[in-house]
Amino acid sequence: MTKQHPITPPPELVQEWCAHSNKHETYDQFWFHIATQAARWGADQELEACVELLKADGYKGKAIDLRNARRPKPPSLKEQALTALQAVVRGAMDIREQHQNLDTIRRALEALPND
Repeated sequence: MTKQHPITPPPELVQEWCAHSNKHETYDQFWFHIATQAARWGADQELEACVELLKADGYKGKAIDLRNARRPKPPSLKEQALTALQAVVRGAMDIREQHQNLDTIRRALEALPND
């Protein structure tokens, strides 16, 4: 008797990964992409199962903390610009870093609405 592992992606999802991986130039790159997607999907499934278990046991706050710690959101453009501004003010950077920081600040300013 064969049992399927409880964390197995549905065939439709695997087909979607395959369909969206046509940009890979080599066979190895294709399979690396598929393996990466499967690992991420499996990790997300496990995390959500743990979050739901914590919530069911009355630890909603800890569940949210766990999800935030394991899947942190990238900093917003505003947060990136403030960090870049602090670096520019300190001045301890090379020309390349300075250009990157100024570019980040410029992108943040361009994202602001025109008053």
